[in-house]
Amino acid sequence: MSRRDEILKVAESRVRTGGYNNVSHREIAAEVGIKSASVHYHFKTKEDLGAELAHQYTNSFLNTLGEPGDIISRSENPITKYIELFRAALIKDKKMCLCGLLGAESDCLPDKVRFEIKRFFELNIEWLKQSYVLMNPQSSGEAKVKAIKLISMLEGALMISKAMDNIELFDQATLDLVEQIQI
Repeated sequence: MSRRDEILKVAESRVRTGGYNNVSHREIAAEVGIKSASVHYHFKTKEDLGAELAHQYTNSFLNTLGEPGDIISRSENPITKYIELFRAALIKDKKMCLCGLLGAESDCLPDKVRFEIKRFFELNIEWLKQSYVLMNPQSSGEAKVKAIKLISMLEGALMISKAMDNIELFDQATLDLVEQIQI
């Protein structure tokens, strides 16, 4: 792992556990075991670090999902896979969705970071919209509304489950969705 990747990994963990204000070049440097100047070498400002973090998180999230059409061609349900990826954040990472957490703080974030958070939600809504249309032909507008409702519900279920330290709350919130969705 490169030094840049180490910095991003530590920054992601800090943001996902304490928000944007839980990140500083000095604290990241101490955790990685380097000088603060080394963090500044890779990310001149906290805004640059936050924007890159959200950008990479978005790309990684979507790459993990893959293309909705490919998922369907394997006789799998893309919506179920999407829900499972959110659930994995609770089980594997024991953390919130990075962009969901930053989205809640967006009023006080720098423009570059807000841009990347918006990009996460736009791309996720588009991915979900495509999934709904491919699974059950419907208007693009109808599919977009379903996509917005799903991501909103998942972010909320993630937050409540994390706050209550109870994965069963997430499962209860998503159970009906999984049962209703068919290819």
